[in-house]
Amino acid sequence: MLSRFKTLFGVLLWCVSWADLFYSFHELLQNRTPPPVYFVTPLIVGITVLIATLLIQYERLRGVQSSGVLIIFWFLSVVCAVGPFRSKIMTTTAQGHVNERFRFTTFYIYFALIIIELILSCFKEKPPFFSPVSTDPNPCPELTSGFLSRLTFWWFTSMAVLGYKRPLEDKDLWSLNEDDTSKIIVQQLSKEWDKEKAECKQKEDVTYMKKSNHVLNHVGDGPEEAEVLIRDKKHNRKPSFLKALLRTFGPYFLIGSFFKLIQDLLSFVNPQLLSVLIGFIKNKDAPAWWGFLIAALMFICAVLQTLMLHQHFQYCFVTGMRLRTGITGVIYRKSLVITNSAKRSSTVGEIVNLMSVDAQRFMDLMTFLNMLWSAPLQIFLALYFLWQTLGPSVLAGVAVMVLLIPFNSAIAMKTRAFQVEQMRYKDSRIKLMNEILGGIKVLKLYAWEPSFSEKVLEIRKNELRVLKKSAYLNSLSTFAWISAPFLVALTTFAVYVSVNEKNILDAEKAFVSLSLFNILKFPLSMLPQVISNIAQTSVSLKRIQQFLSHDELDPNCVETKVIAPGSAISVTNATFSWGKELKPSLKDINLLVPSGALVAIVGPVGCGKSSLVSALLGEMEKLEGEVAVKGSVAYVPQQAWIQNATLKDNILFGQASNEQKYQNVLEACALKTDLEVLPGGDQTEIGEKGINLSGGQRQRVSLARAVYSNSDIYLLDDPLSAVDSHVAKHIFDKVIGPDGVLKGKTRILVTHGISFLPQVDHIVVVVDGKISEMGSYQDLLKQNKAFAEFLRNYALDEDIEEDEPTMLEEEEVLLAEDTLSIHTDLADNEPVANEVRKQFLRQLSVISSEGGECPNKMSTKRRVCEKKPAESPLPRKNPNEKLIQAETTETGTVKLTVFWQYMKAVNPVISLMICFLYCCQNAAAIGANVWLSDWTNEPVINGTQHNTAMRIGVYAALGLLQGLIVLICSFTLAMGGINAARTLHAALLENKFHSPQSFYDTTPTGRIINRFSKDIYVIDEVIPPTILMFLGTFFTSLSTMIVIIASTPLFAVVIVPLAILYFFVQRFYVATSRQLKRLESVSRSPIYSHFSETVSGASVIRAYRRVKSFIDISDVKMDENQKTYYPGIVSNRWLGVRVEFVGNCIVLFAALFAVISKNNLNAGLVGLSVSYALQVTLSLNWMVRMTSELETNIVAVERIKEYSETETEAPWVIEGKSPPEDWPSRGELEFVNYSVRYRKGLDLVLKDLNLQVHGGEKIGIVGRTGAGKSSMTLCLFRILEAVKGEIKIDGVKISEIGLHDLRSRLTIIPQDPVLFSGTLRMNLDPFNKYSDEEIWKALELSHLKRFVSSQPSMLDYECSEGGENLSVGQRQLICLARALLRKTRILILDEATAAIDLETDDLIQMTIRTQFEDCTVLTIAHRLNTIMDYTRVLVLDNGTIAEFDTPASLIASKGIFYSMAKDAGLA
Repeated sequence: MLSRFKTLFGVLLWCVSWADLFYSFHELLQNRTPPPVYFVTPLIVGITVLIATLLIQYERLRGVQSSGVLIIFWFLSVVCAVGPFRSKIMTTTAQGHVNERFRFTTFYIYFALIIIELILSCFKEKPPFFSPVSTDPNPCPELTSGFLSRLTFWWFTSMAVLGYKRPLEDKDLWSLNEDDTSKIIVQQLSKEWDKEKAECKQKEDVTYMKKSNHVLNHVGDGPEEAEVLIRDKKHNRKPSFLKALLRTFGPYFLIGSFFKLIQDLLSFVNPQLLSVLIGFIKNKDAPAWWGFLIAALMFICAVLQTLMLHQHFQYCFVTGMRLRTGITGVIYRKSLVITNSAKRSSTVGEIVNLMSVDAQRFMDLMTFLNMLWSAPLQIFLALYFLWQTLGPSVLAGVAVMVLLIPFNSAIAMKTRAFQVEQMRYKDSRIKLMNEILGGIKVLKLYAWEPSFSEKVLEIRKNELRVLKKSAYLNSLSTFAWISAPFLVALTTFAVYVSVNEKNILDAEKAFVSLSLFNILKFPLSMLPQVISNIAQTSVSLKRIQQFLSHDELDPNCVETKVIAPGSAISVTNATFSWGKELKPSLKDINLLVPSGALVAIVGPVGCGKSSLVSALLGEMEKLEGEVAVKGSVAYVPQQAWIQNATLKDNILFGQASNEQKYQNVLEACALKTDLEVLPGGDQTEIGEKGINLSGGQRQRVSLARAVYSNSDIYLLDDPLSAVDSHVAKHIFDKVIGPDGVLKGKTRILVTHGISFLPQVDHIVVVVDGKISEMGSYQDLLKQNKAFAEFLRNYALDEDIEEDEPTMLEEEEVLLAEDTLSIHTDLADNEPVANEVRKQFLRQLSVISSEGGECPNKMSTKRRVCEKKPAESPLPRKNPNEKLIQAETTETGTVKLTVFWQYMKAVNPVISLMICFLYCCQNAAAIGANVWLSDWTNEPVINGTQHNTAMRIGVYAALGLLQGLIVLICSFTLAMGGINAARTLHAALLENKFHSPQSFYDTTPTGRIINRFSKDIYVIDEVIPPTILMFLGTFFTSLSTMIVIIASTPLFAVVIVPLAILYFFVQRFYVATSRQLKRLESVSRSPIYSHFSETVSGASVIRAYRRVKSFIDISDVKMDENQKTYYPGIVSNRWLGVRVEFVGNCIVLFAALFAVISKNNLNAGLVGLSVSYALQVTLSLNWMVRMTSELETNIVAVERIKEYSETETEAPWVIEGKSPPEDWPSRGELEFVNYSVRYRKGLDLVLKDLNLQVHGGEKIGIVGRTGAGKSSMTLCLFRILEAVKGEIKIDGVKISEIGLHDLRSRLTIIPQDPVLFSGTLRMNLDPFNKYSDEEIWKALELSHLKRFVSSQPSMLDYECSEGGENLSVGQRQLICLARALLRKTRILILDEATAAIDLETDDLIQMTIRTQFEDCTVLTIAHRLNTIMDYTRVLVLDNGTIAEFDTPASLIASKGIFYSMAKDAGLA
């Protein structure tokens, strides 16, 4: 409809212009010769109008809904027609009659028609019928918006309004544009990168045709090729990732650069217009319309500049966003095909860093990359115009600017050095905090908190010291930055005036050059920054390129098509290694597995059993030989790999759901009982790395996944080691064995369990990477070689395993009820948690051994975790009682009280002083400029101005005063900020050390760490500069208003509507952008957590051939994140256009009112007010940004406050209530009617206990899982406070003394040994209470002396985080040494659930029997044989005392204890 009208009017226009042409011909025929212009004009107009009309039709067919070309064309036509229109009217009114009636009429018709065309073309067309149907539920309105709407970002307004009405949610966000999705971008980038690699490969192949056959099966260049390369260096170039990036994203980016060019040129128009305006004011008889025209031009120019600038930014930011998508996608895809040796060279943490940090650098660089050419251009133009105004004296000013650059860059270099140092302190503080929170229970039991608190505060002190230095430097650079334009102007003017008497500083020169200097300021400050950014990004580029050039697994290393008939797996003469440069770990392997066979692989630890399985999966480098595997593969790794998803999703693993089959699988894998216990059944959300499952459960889930996948070949890498022996038996019978679910499939089972070997078809014995013998169980026994040896070694352990009182139901039921708390508190003594924790430690140690990674693995990981929101809470059966409360995100505006809290932390007096200083600084700045305008108005006598010296002097004094105040101000603010940071952190730390254990049970560590890392960082480094910027921009804007109103009082009228407009834009923006930022940070972490999960499970994903779907998942996550990020960018553009429009209006009105009241204004004042107005846009824009930043970041104060005020446990020391020095001297214990529960709202764990223990007795405490054994120890240490009743030790009520007085007089050997990173000495004696001799004695008694004295650093041996570099047994012995050092009258021994190793256990028991003879010993026993010789045994059942007597009489009475002893084979 619309286009028909447009076309119609177009045709009419064409007719009008041709009518003119024919009229001219008609005149010719009448022998009046019209001037040639009457022929040329209508002809040209006619042709252009015709072209425009055709364009309308063409674009309609193309489906363009709104054409920019046409809008601009009609707009320009109207502008051009305004002139003749006005003059025609004026001549007609002057003459009183119309001259050429025909042409006069046609012109009016023409004018009317082009105005109608302009108006019509502003509306957008309906989409054409043939456009594809969009299925998108929430498409981005940008796609269908008109040209003007895109230019001003009007299409975003709907979201801004929505965000203002209510906090935005995920469902409100628009879908990504097709071109910004991962699918398209990553595909393009991969294509270009592959092309680039192929080009290099071609060149290389030309370089050396003679490839050694040895390396053929491998993608990449082996050592032999390297030798060739050395000879022929010049041809070889590495594939350049940069080229691929340029080809993919370059063209789009260049459009943005074009806009930047136009904007740069436009920015020089306004100073010229200003000089014309000042000339106009001086010239009293210039016509008024001239002035209005200048004002209008200034406004139009400023608006155009705004539109261009934001188009440029939009292109840059979108390029940045696409870069990040592309790079992340390419890295993700690469990480799934990278070889193990390559994986070893970069840890998971490092790869995640490539994704997060390095891709982010590209994104940040994009914004300013155009400054590389734009800054020199701007500088050149500015200097050119300045030279024209002031001549050579400009050079003085430029010299000052150039001198400031090295000063600024020196400061920047120094700041960077400080930053690195501070990061180091921060990392070590976070690492220490992480360990403290991980081992908080142990710290409480040992009463070691003060020592660790001191360590943290020590690091913090250093960190703040560095912060203070860099704050001083920053205030210096702020000083330089604020004073620079002033100093430049001062030197220039001083030189200009002093060089020659005749040089007069008038308003035109002064203010035009001031505005030019203001333009210069930006490129000069940006250039060094861009260059350093480029340097950083090039480092990132190198790292990404290096990662992308790593070797990839050869997909053809395992043959899947051709295989000997009847067999499922065949390996002939194959040799494998984990990396080309490593020595082979499997040599000369020959193996033929018939279809449907069950083959066991056995052998000593570290002989290459798991490597053999990996080799069959194609995970290892095949150096020679052939491997063929026929059919689909399911793989169960030794360390179960569990995704962060529901339990059901972990088992289905992307397969279609089939209820019947699923239930059978659960039954077979013994998961039914677990599901009843888990809070959400099979919908339970499993935390990262399967943290809320026990090790056995994880292994069974992993097995269930394999069984469900229904593959042809099963590779089972020791799935039975993590589960209890009777569960293992169940699984073997039901799943793996000859009658299991998998019978008829080919199964390869790596195992340590001997009991199953008689039932398998073949046994393969691996020794030192070679297959030493193969055959059935009977055959191998007869041969009496390695296998028989293996049996003899392992038979011993098997018996012991059988001794354990194993009860499936019990072990697993634990997860229910209150003890669900345990999965967050890894140091608890319940078996499951302990399992989890051991698995976790083992996983870490496996990672460190596999990856050969250094201990810093954890710290790199942690940086990723900081960005992660806490794990989603587990749904509970009763919905109101959640274990882990979801973390609250703040929505809506920040309360003023938070600002007040921060001011209190800074110190209210200082806060007020800062505001006062800012007022002074702006007063000085205004003073200087008013003085300048006064100076320019000084009368000129005989071609010179008088008292120039005095003028320069005052000007300089005012300017320097301003700089000085800024300096003082930023110093004060920095000091205040550091003060606040110190007090807030100290309060938080203090509170966390005093929080009761129940707080740590219900709060994920990540959440607490987040407070210590992210939020403290914000308070340290983000808030103070933000406040500085905010105050600066606020006062600048304020002073502009004051100046303009002072010079043209009329301006006051406009200020109110503009302020209202500004306020609305600001509120809309802040509300929307804050919520978008929150959504963005929430949607960002899943990308990284999914990625690190993928990297750790890459072999499983490849084995199940699920690479494609994982890539899709990653893409979806990336797109989800970009979906929140894109509106975030646009919101900034939207704000920019609107705020700058307000600024442009200010320019317009300042100029207009100057023109209106020109008769009573002098040139100096006009110059002053308009040059101020020209600067205001920038500060208005930044003011909104800073308000938003402040509101977003001040939340950190609130979050830290919240955690500094959680409830605390009883005081550590109660004055005047301290027990005597030698207490407890007898070691008597008494429980009186004692009851206790874990947390409010949970059931009692111990009910009305009454018991008495005499000094020196040895008591064993036994009972089924969950009977309350460990709760007893927690009560003695008052980790749990009594509900009723009391405990007395030597007659002293423990509830009446301070916690540290109590805890430091008891000794405990906890269930799992927790070590902290630091020296061995620190781990034994953190308070330095004991002498070296005492420590050595304790080490000798705990059998560690030999190990420690063999270490070069002896007692200063560095333990790594969690004691990774000691074996578990050694860690247990260190805990024993701690107990020996303390040696109090009461010892509590919490036995480890699983036998760590019997040797260590015997050592500990023996030492306790000899060294603690005269002490009271309470042992929580899991293996009864250790307590058969104790004085008495306490049997707990369900929180009450079931039996309490000597072991002998308990066995005689045939009660619970007897049945447990019978299970263990002791009765």
